[in-house]
Formats: sequence, C-alpha cells, structure tokens
Amino acid sequence: MTDFGLALALFGAAFAVIFAGIGSAKGVGLVGQASAGALSEDSSLFGKVLILQLLPGTQGLYGFIIAIFVLIRTNVLSGTPVELTWQQGLLYLAACLPIAFGGLLSGIHQGKVAAAGVSLVAKKPDQSGRAITMASLVEFYAILPFLISFLAVFRIG
Repeated sequence: MTDFGLALALFGAAFAVIFAGIGSAKGVGLVGQASAGALSEDSSLFGKVLILQLLPGTQGLYGFIIAIFVLIRTNVLSGTPVELTWQQGLLYLAACLPIAFGGLLSGIHQGKVAAAGVSLVAKKPDQSGRAITMASLVEFYAILPFLISFLAVFRIG
C-alpha cells in the first residue's frame, strides 16, 4: 500500500503543475492577444506590453516549484522514492491543492487585468506603470497559495 501513498503525492505534484500551468497559459494567451492588437498599431510598445504578458506566467512557475519540492521530498528525483503511507500521500496531495487552484484562478484573472492594461498602454503609453501595478496586485493571490503549499510540503514527514 506504500505505492498508493507515493501515487497520491505524485498526483498532487501533477495537479500543481497542470492547473497552475493552465492558469498561466490562459492568462498569458489573453495578454498576447491584446498585445498583438496594440503592437499592430504601435510596435514601439513592445517592451511595455511584454512585461504585462510575462506577469500571468508566474503562476505556472509557482506550481512547477511546488511539484519539484514534492519530488525532492519524496526522493523521486534520486530514483529511490521513500515509502509513504496513504495518509502521507494524501497530505502531499492536499498540500499541492492551494497552488493548483490558486494558480489556476489567479493566472486567468491576472491575464484579464493585464490584457486591460495593454488596452490602457495602447491608448496612453505613459500609463504603463499603472497598468503593471494593477496586474501585479493580482499576483498577491498567487503568492498566498504558493506560500501555503510551500509550507505544507515541508511540514510533511
């Protein structure tokens, strides 16, 4: 039954990467679409809209980091995984859920805010700082679940 515990932990790592990655992909895609329109009108805005497009990508990175920590803590990367009870595996799975779903939702919403920021920058290029600030505020709601997942993963064991 120790394989079941490890499987649960690996499902948690997969959820962290998959769902946070989906949020980032959706968010970055939304901003990319808005950026393409803005750049078709004024290509000099590239640097300003690129920053806005990068912001929703952090959620996928946070999910990836949590997954790597789970793989390290369970010794999967070394090739000799630790034996986990199903309860320990369930704890790893539960520890990964905050960044999985927090990353999913905040990535999508940060993308929407950043896409709106691209529209602002297209009309008023001098307002790029405000557009970046507005999109960055959503990042807080990616950092909180990342920290919870991080602390929970390192508390198991």
